[in-house]
Amino acid sequence: MASPLSAEPDLPDDEQDPGVEAALAAPAATPGDGATITPYRDGPLIVRGDFRLVDQDGAEIDPGRTTIALCRCGKSGIKPFCDGAHKRSGFSAPSAPSRPRPAAQIVREARADD
Repeated sequence: MASPLSAEPDLPDDEQDPGVEAALAAPAATPGDGATITPYRDGPLIVRGDFRLVDQDGAEIDPGRTTIALCRCGKSGIKPFCDGAHKRSGFSAPSAPSRPRPAAQIVREARADD
C-alpha cells in the first residue's frame, strides 16, 4: 500500500489510465520554465515542470518527482495525488472549460486595447 503522500500509488496495471501514465512518463519541462498544468478529460490534473506543492498551512508537500497527477474527482485515497479512483467512480469532466472565465475575457480585452 502506498504511503499517504506517495506520488506513485500502488495500483494494479489495469487501474492505470493509459493517457495519464503516458503524461507521467513524458519528459518534464526544462528547469526555469515554470509549471504547466493540464486537466485530463475525465481524469486528474497533470502538473509538469518547476512547481512547489504546499498544504493550506503552507507546509511543503514533497511530490517526489517533477511530473505529478493531482486528484480532481475527490475520491483518491492518497489526496492530493491521483490514484486512479476517477475511473472507478465514474468521474466526468472536460479537459477545457465549457466557457471562458470572465476575468480571462477582461484581461484579453485589455490587452487588445493596448
